Amino acid sequence: MTLQSFIGGRWIGQQAASPLHSAVNGATVAHTHAEALDFGEAVHYARRTGVPALMALDFQERAARLKALAKYLNEHKESLYAISAHTGATRADSWVDIEGGSGTLFAYAAMGSGELPSGNLIHEGPAQSLGKKGAFAGTHILVPRGGLAVHINAFNFPVWGLLEKFAPTFLAGMPCIGKPATATSYLTEALVRLIDQSGILPAGALQLVIGGTGDLLDRLEGPDVVTFTGSADTAARLRVNANLVRHSIPFNAEADSLNCCILAPDVTPDDEEFDLFIKEVAREMTVKAGQKCTAIRRAIVPRQHLDAVAERLSARLAKTVVGDPALEAVRMGALASKAQQADVAERVALLRQGAELVHGGGTADFAPLGEGVAEGAFFQPTLLLSRQPLSHDAVHDVEAFGPVSTLMPYDGLDEALQLAARGRGSLVGSLVTKDPATAARVIPVAAAHHGRLLVLDREAATESTGHGSPLPMLKHGGPGRAGGGEELGGIRAVKHYLQRAAVQGSPTMLAAITGEHVRGAKVIETEVHPFRRHFEDLRIGESLLTHRRTVTEADIGAFGGLSGDYFYMHFDDIAAKESPFGQRIAHGYFVLSAAAGLFVSPAPGPVLANYGLDTLRFVKPVAIGDTIQARLTAKRKIDRQKKDAKGVGQGVVAWDVEVSNQHGELVASYDILTLVAKRG
Repeated sequence: MTLQSFIGGRWIGQQAASPLHSAVNGATVAHTHAEALDFGEAVHYARRTGVPALMALDFQERAARLKALAKYLNEHKESLYAISAHTGATRADSWVDIEGGSGTLFAYAAMGSGELPSGNLIHEGPAQSLGKKGAFAGTHILVPRGGLAVHINAFNFPVWGLLEKFAPTFLAGMPCIGKPATATSYLTEALVRLIDQSGILPAGALQLVIGGTGDLLDRLEGPDVVTFTGSADTAARLRVNANLVRHSIPFNAEADSLNCCILAPDVTPDDEEFDLFIKEVAREMTVKAGQKCTAIRRAIVPRQHLDAVAERLSARLAKTVVGDPALEAVRMGALASKAQQADVAERVALLRQGAELVHGGGTADFAPLGEGVAEGAFFQPTLLLSRQPLSHDAVHDVEAFGPVSTLMPYDGLDEALQLAARGRGSLVGSLVTKDPATAARVIPVAAAHHGRLLVLDREAATESTGHGSPLPMLKHGGPGRAGGGEELGGIRAVKHYLQRAAVQGSPTMLAAITGEHVRGAKVIETEVHPFRRHFEDLRIGESLLTHRRTVTEADIGAFGGLSGDYFYMHFDDIAAKESPFGQRIAHGYFVLSAAAGLFVSPAPGPVLANYGLDTLRFVKPVAIGDTIQARLTAKRKIDRQKKDAKGVGQGVVAWDVEVSNQHGELVASYDILTLVAKRG
């Protein structure tokens, strides 16, 4: 089979070039194609076809496409599992890659639906007054960049690696060109073929490059973005590409790092946390055969427990059955290629110049399970020990990207933190402890050198996703040698692909630009109560100024009885007079409730439910005898393209509420969120 690139809306590649081999038995799985690609065409297609097609959709519509694509890939996942076996991955390893990829699509679909507006502009408010009279204000907006993203991925996660970058890129309205590592590109090609067959994505949203990137980076411009996952050395070379530097093109790198796991001194061999440490290190050594940028490379343990850790970890590794992933008994498969096998062996040899062997290391009795595996890229789980790690540079500089980890003893937490920092920047670190005080001491220091930190104890262990599992809602990246970039992290990742701009003008102009009501902007006074309008008919800025209500002592007494809130500021004259307010005041939540009574339209209508309240502030106290009034203004509309059980469409409306006293002073401010029916 000859792999093909997907460029310009068509599949390119007929002539076979380099063979790609099964990591399990060495058989040829596929060939790369020999045809040279026209990267000018790829870039032109992304700009002229991809960008307009994506901009024809809004954030909400693109989120819906992501969800549909995730469902489609899940329905066809078995075809990907069958191909993934050639990479040396077990079923569990492939699950992380394949269903982890579709799960990331689902996650971003949900985040996009729940957190992004309709349209293609995000208002990063609130707007701030820049003048004394409120006629001049400023705010920030985020808009699509109008460029394309080039995603260059590593060999270890052929599916997830592309999809975790694609999901936020697509939500941001940016077409992307994916370039997987060649060794496992046959799995990424199968993924992109499924995506193409689904017909879910607009034309130009995703292109695929099999083989080298040629002059692709030299063709990029200012609105474009480049992301890279792989070795720190390659990242360093790519980020100084003259064209990227010349045009200030954002470059995000997620590089392999020498991640660590620290066993705290409060944990003894008799503690449950001790076993958790052993399991975590062993798992990170053997999942994906240790081929994870987040794997534990340095296990930092108290010197007094070194022997116990070495013994238990060796015993656990000895039980790990290595071989053909198709066999039920196998728990660890092969490295991705023979080249990777040779590279890991070379790096282990470098590490052993200053470290002793505790387990593995390619012993004579190592025999992978299965038929025809002699030509596979298997490597025995290998545990090393550096007894004087502060004097051994290699263990902090050399990474064997396979099932390899080094034990490092320490004397005191300060030394443990010093060892952790010697990694010069890591994607992730873990602390196994049962003492909250230890966690409070270690994490703020370690955070300066890590992108993510896991604190593991018996309580967290019941649900922990583990040291090496990046999650869509949390940042994935790290400082220093880890690349200095950020991926994932929820909506943060989407904003990485958008352009932020500050905007200044009158509140009325800012409201028109952002599509949101801005305090101080002109409002639309209508005879029809805004709650009586269906979603389609309601205009941003439609406003209701309510009648007034004077707060009485009876109101305060009744609310206290109803709520059970007898706080002294509401009921004790003497104590209240001695307070900063100098008098009794109404409950803040009474003011909130009274305001609702002022602006709610009680009869059945389009407003279906109030499901949230944001940005609540009690600005000034309300005393007995004060008179309050509320202004309700339609602030923001989000059409989530959803219908209820009866097939009636509905959208979300955010309402700005200002509650003022008889002097016109603001006493309470907040947004309420409502579901509003469409006309049908």
